[in-house]
Amino acid sequence: MIDALGSVGTLLLVGGTSDIAVATARRYLRERPLRVVLAARDTPRRAAVADELRTAGATVEVVDFDADDPGSPRRMVEQATAGGDVDVAVVAFGQLGDQERLRGDADAVAGLARVNYVAPVVVGTLLAQRMRQQGHGVIVALSSVAGERARASNFVYGSTKAGMDAFYSGLADSLAGTGVCVLVVRPGFVRSKMTEGLPDAPLSTTPEAVAEAIVEGVRKGRHTVWVPGAMRGVMSALRHVPRPVFRRLPI
Repeated sequence: MIDALGSVGTLLLVGGTSDIAVATARRYLRERPLRVVLAARDTPRRAAVADELRTAGATVEVVDFDADDPGSPRRMVEQATAGGDVDVAVVAFGQLGDQERLRGDADAVAGLARVNYVAPVVVGTLLAQRMRQQGHGVIVALSSVAGERARASNFVYGSTKAGMDAFYSGLADSLAGTGVCVLVVRPGFVRSKMTEGLPDAPLSTTPEAVAEAIVEGVRKGRHTVWVPGAMRGVMSALRHVPRPVFRRLPI
């Protein structure tokens, strides 16, 4: 249960090896020891993250999760909640994909849509059902500013994030009055292992900054946060740029 000061007792990280997920766990561990359920594929990275969080004071449970496996979300949620209630669940998995390949490879498009949209929607549905049963909880969905308006440079990725964002925003409204909340997080370009090798974009941010925004957003009961906050104004302006002009922008 989240205490009166906003500290979390149990944290579920879905896609728990992502830099943002790990940074979020570290940030919460600065406040108190907690139970962390690490849901991710069985890789050396998962084992290393689990060891790191245990050293930092967490009680860590490891659960298998693979967004490419249609049966994995249900098994993951059942196993992750078998040991007790989950206070905050961070849905942090996703892929950028190879933009050149995505322009003409239908199989690659289907794969990205499955990982970035279908699997998060299924996970969100299952988590909402479970949290309604326990009567409390917060689902944190890692969206992206890329979903605000799809750009020619990464329109497939942007479209998957737009769909995911719309689902979790609607889910939040559907859960009003149940004791369960949803926080949609819209970061800009995050300097992380997922974007390694790519040039920084304007208003780039870090996993640690996103984690800080998550903790503050959960504590204050917000429905949406932008990271950095200035991205809200930038994307609001870009949404209203005429299409012929938007198409020529170097973004």
